[in-house]
Amino acid sequence: GVGLALCQRLLEEDGRIHLCIACRNEQKSEATRDLILATHPTAQVSTVDVDLGSLASILRAARELRCRFQRLDFVYLNAGIMPNPHVNFKALWHGLLTGKVLHMLTTAEGIMTQTDRLNGDGLQEVFATNLFGHFMLVRQLQSLLCGNEKPSRLIWTSSSNARESAFSLSDYQHAKGQESYSSSKYATDLTSVVLNRKFNDQGLYSSVVCPGLVMSNMTYRILPIFLWKLLMPIMWLIRFFAKTYTLTPYNGAEAHVWLFKQKPEYLDSLVKYHSCTTGLGKCYVEPRKMDVDEEIAEKFYQKLLELEEQTLEKYSDLLD
Repeated sequence: GVGLALCQRLLEEDGRIHLCIACRNEQKSEATRDLILATHPTAQVSTVDVDLGSLASILRAARELRCRFQRLDFVYLNAGIMPNPHVNFKALWHGLLTGKVLHMLTTAEGIMTQTDRLNGDGLQEVFATNLFGHFMLVRQLQSLLCGNEKPSRLIWTSSSNARESAFSLSDYQHAKGQESYSSSKYATDLTSVVLNRKFNDQGLYSSVVCPGLVMSNMTYRILPIFLWKLLMPIMWLIRFFAKTYTLTPYNGAEAHVWLFKQKPEYLDSLVKYHSCTTGLGKCYVEPRKMDVDEEIAEKFYQKLLELEEQTLEKYSDLLD
């Protein structure tokens, strides 16, 4: 997916970097490392095992990283899940009749639902993996991210599917709805905005990107494989009208790599950077203002801190 393509593209930009890849288990970490070294045999690539859906795993990984590194220059927060996705074909047909189908196909607004569940920590699984796990990891790595000689960067993988209408402050884990993915990505946008306000003066900057529609393991689970094979020629045609149809992980990582080359103090914290592709396949980045309420963002951040305090009480043995 985008994570592997990003690793390879970062090494193309600067082969001197030390790349630490975080995966859910040792087998996946080593397999990913082998793929990277196959194309960049002299690269410095280490691994750390972390399941963003498990608080114990996050705390163990953070402790390991604090022992191994004195600072982190970039943290790409890219893990994400979309369990049991369903296409609402009735909504899709209605969009076709009302002329909104292109908008729906580029944002999945109204046509994509998911069935969520509780994880082992008693949290909604999508919220925990897509947002709260990343938040906890950042909090645990704060000593490596703040107060360095050069700025440190957080770069979150958000989505054009991030919509305020799917998010509720009173149900921020999205236990009662069917658009948990959209809610978690809007929560990501809110979190990034507040982190800039809290930590820019300590040298930590946060940005959000949208990789566009990328064909990956997550995407392929939405429809049967044979249907995707039938649809792919149509999707390549749609790309002439929908610039966010990046389709390949390499193209989807465009905004991630672009941000790697920017000076964070000159970036707008209220902008999301979208990976885009022309109909002929040329990649570029399009900045778009985010539709976020900064007051809601602050209130949500306080709720995250409260949830952090509650959850850490269960894992005092994993804290320094």
